[in-house]
Amino acid sequence: MTETLDTATHNVTLTADAAAKVKSLLEQEGRDDLRLRIAVQPGGCSGLMYQLYFDERLLDGDAVRDFDGVGVVVDKMSKPYLDGATIGFADTIERQGFTIDNPNAVGTCACGESFH
Repeated sequence: MTETLDTATHNVTLTADAAAKVKSLLEQEGRDDLRLRIAVQPGGCSGLMYQLYFDERLLDGDAVRDFDGVGVVVDKMSKPYLDGATIGFADTIERQGFTIDNPNAVGTCACGESFH
């Protein structure tokens, strides 16, 4: 678990709206050393849950892509589950928050928080 200079890339996409929201959140925190990490963890009623959080670490095996100055990190275990996923941001009367459109998800639970 060390900082690595030779990082791989991933096939997750961050939309322009999501990148702008991440930048805004980082500016509010006064931090420019953080990346957005997306991971898949066991849990939820459908078996797997998404995790989105800011992380300053870059771990062995992490894959990184830059979107307009926003670094997005995916760990090596989550990468196959997230291949081709798109992270967006919705700000409507029906929904506000980050969204994940994942072509690898066969089904989701009713609340939309987990998938399989």
